[in-house]
Amino acid sequence: MRTVEDLLNEKGRDVWFVSPDATVHQATRVMFERNIGAVLVCSGGSLVGILSERDCIRRVMLHGRSSHDVLVAAAMTTAVSTVTPHDHVDHCMQRMTHERLRHLPVVDDNNVVGMISIGDVVKAQLSEQELLITGLESYIHGATPSPYPATP
Repeated sequence: MRTVEDLLNEKGRDVWFVSPDATVHQATRVMFERNIGAVLVCSGGSLVGILSERDCIRRVMLHGRSSHDVLVAAAMTTAVSTVTPHDHVDHCMQRMTHERLRHLPVVDDNNVVGMISIGDVVKAQLSEQELLITGLESYIHGATPSPYPATP
């Protein structure tokens, strides 16, 4: 079973941070330039929140506010769900589905070491299923010896 560590080894460990004192406009510029859907918010070296495109729409745009005037601290999600590198991909999928999350920061020993998205998790699960299907098809078509003795 694949772990978050496996995902990070494949996709990389780049994580982008902004300060809670940055404007939402500055944060969305980072998201646009890095082609990411969320940015972590850190203060004094500690993770204090996450700001997603969804947060920007729901907490800024829909209220008629300007992203130039609103600070990240006012729009970010402060209850940040995290996972560890040792968590299994299945566990992440369950949490993302249950908590309706699209991004999970990866924390190891109180340090952010990466971030995974729902796309990363789905891609990993599809890859695992393809391997299983290929193995089963090979077995069915006789490419792999049967574990059962041949009948005379």
